[in-house]
Amino acid sequence: MKRTVVTFGLISGAVSSLMMVAALPFADRIGFDKGEYVGYTTIVLSFLLVFFGIRSYRDNAGNGQITFSKGFAVGICITLISCLFYVATWEVLYFHFMPGFMDKYSAYMVEKLKAKGASSAAIQAQLQQVKKYKDMYDNPLLNAAMTFLEPFPIGLVITLVSAAVLRRKPESQPAPTPLPAS
Repeated sequence: MKRTVVTFGLISGAVSSLMMVAALPFADRIGFDKGEYVGYTTIVLSFLLVFFGIRSYRDNAGNGQITFSKGFAVGICITLISCLFYVATWEVLYFHFMPGFMDKYSAYMVEKLKAKGASSAAIQAQLQQVKKYKDMYDNPLLNAAMTFLEPFPIGLVITLVSAAVLRRKPESQPAPTPLPAS
């Protein structure tokens, strides 16, 4: 199990990290709304390796058989490794390559509220909320925890679905029929 989990976890993590790094130069052109779609699409694509990892384990190590619980264990381990890559990549990008990210996000939120005709009190409340998030994001541990919560639920759902779809119980041998008495 260890080899399958590590192999597919590293590949899934590399995919999510590389796609995050590849999308970063286009972040300003994409915008925050479309950036969310790109980001979550990337996460889903990287977690497709959970399915392939469980299938590989079933076919190679499990002799074509796997229980739901074993499939879940393989899938959740792959998900955790991938999530760790995602978090590490975000931490490096946020703290070293995106110094004004929260300020840009704050300005975006204000513009969005103004476009909807929000009152100045609503805009101030939103600015206070973004300031709280900025303070939390400036703490690396809180940043890591919040970032982990972005991909993990998706990986959990994909793990549950994959483990359910790929499970195969051992085929039971038919009971031998008694020989007729001669």
